[in-house]
Amino acid sequence: MEDLRNLILKYALQNAILHDGKANYKAVMGKIMAENPSLRSRARELIDEVKKIVEEVNSLGIEMQRRELEELAPELLERRKKEEKKELEDLPNVRGEVRMRLAPSPSGPMHLGQSRMAILNDEYVKRYGGVLFLRIEDTNPHNILPEAYDMIPEDLEWLGVKVHEIVIQSDRFEIYYDYARKLLEMGKAYITTVPAEEWRKLKSEGKATNDRDIPPEEQLERWEKMLAGEYDEGEAVYVVKTDLKHPNPAIRDWAAFRIIKNAEHPRVGNRYIVYPLMNFSVAIDDHELRLTHVLRGKDHLNNTYRQMYLYDYFGWEKPVYIHYGWVTMRDTILKTSVIKEGIKKGIYSGWDDPRLGTLRALAKRGIRPEAIRKYWIEVGLKSVDIEFSWDTLYAYNRELVDPVAKRYFFVWNPVKLRIEGVDRLEGKAPLHPSKNMGFREYVLNAPVEVYITMDDWKSLSEGEIFRLKDLCNVKRKDGSVEYQGNELSVVKRGAKIIHWVPAAGAIKCIVRMPDGKIKEGYAEKAARESIGNIVQFERFGFVQLYEKNGEIEGYFAHR
Repeated sequence: MEDLRNLILKYALQNAILHDGKANYKAVMGKIMAENPSLRSRARELIDEVKKIVEEVNSLGIEMQRRELEELAPELLERRKKEEKKELEDLPNVRGEVRMRLAPSPSGPMHLGQSRMAILNDEYVKRYGGVLFLRIEDTNPHNILPEAYDMIPEDLEWLGVKVHEIVIQSDRFEIYYDYARKLLEMGKAYITTVPAEEWRKLKSEGKATNDRDIPPEEQLERWEKMLAGEYDEGEAVYVVKTDLKHPNPAIRDWAAFRIIKNAEHPRVGNRYIVYPLMNFSVAIDDHELRLTHVLRGKDHLNNTYRQMYLYDYFGWEKPVYIHYGWVTMRDTILKTSVIKEGIKKGIYSGWDDPRLGTLRALAKRGIRPEAIRKYWIEVGLKSVDIEFSWDTLYAYNRELVDPVAKRYFFVWNPVKLRIEGVDRLEGKAPLHPSKNMGFREYVLNAPVEVYITMDDWKSLSEGEIFRLKDLCNVKRKDGSVEYQGNELSVVKRGAKIIHWVPAAGAIKCIVRMPDGKIKEGYAEKAARESIGNIVQFERFGFVQLYEKNGEIEGYFAHR
């Protein structure tokens, strides 16, 4: 029965790792039957056991699943590594130079969700030797953070994204105005003064407003009045004509310009009061920049259909549009308006607060851009919607940082203990378990005192012998501890191994966690040598270290 359980378990673990931590019992059953045809007659009886084991496996994090499989059947893990898709699929219809774009709004720095768009475009442009534009879409003056004009290029540089040219939409208003006039002259657009609610109602019913078919000459006069400020906000709107009988009401006539008088743009001030809306400016720029391929989420499908009308009206060649699936990020704060308000109120320390999903927050925690890139390449351009897996990102990051992260002790919620029965102790611990990085060496003189965590202290019973890692054995006795030599055999007999920090020379240390909690305690003094780097606090996790007011401030990355 144990052999059967291990058979089910190894394939459940393998299937889970292949599918972002979630195994499918039917797939596991298929693997088992393929390897052991003799079990097919017992399929009905096995299915409940398979479901039970799959449920157990799915409750583990993906890193734990990898560790379990490595112990149970490492050959399956190696096979998985060989089968992993390392490259994106080819772009369709590549003819000549590939030209692509990134198009963030300067409402704040870039966040993890936007990094998918940045990395996929970058990967393709690098593959085909093309051109990548950074187009900052700043035509909504109500939602601009002036610092974002600098922060976005900085974030892209950190990601390793190579931008060849930066285009800022607020520099291009006259271009948009020129095309707006042409469209009015062609009779493909109109200026409506019908109240917005009435316009939307007529559109939903497939009916035209009374000013939709006013001659182009009069439409142009209305346009000039808009530009001259003769209309107030909301009194006149520029609309692109489509098909009022289109089966999708969202594609029917769409607004392309609006009047904004009560906001000053950080770059152009009050020079303009007629602002292009996204679908108009994007379509014009995509054409003007001669883009060949546009990557965007499925949520932009309707926008693609709207923008195609402009391409058809002007007789332009359309780029290849590729729509990928939506990625859900649970418990991740990405919305810039929420973050701005939180920073203003003092809830968040800044755009790099570890609770946030900004790239700056991830960098502060020690998440490497290479791990983010690997994650999005693995996800690729799938059209299916998926949920973002932090476990997978952390596993990729662990592969990068584990070989270079030095090891140190950190004790949170500390308890100070005096070791009785000894006046001097010496010990040393490797800075890395498998790399030749040297040692941390300890000399403890009388009174010999150490810190351990309160949790560890509470877990010990009176008279219990335990080992202070890489130092000595001690026994809990009458609220303190007593020296018990240094024989490693106590570990074989089941003694607990507890990490510690020498009280003499200990450095105050806080670690900021991704959920906003703070762990306070002490780090060993050698940790100061790794300020600015990611380290592993043993039995705690990987932490990026900084110095603040002579103390160590760490940002937790992951376990």
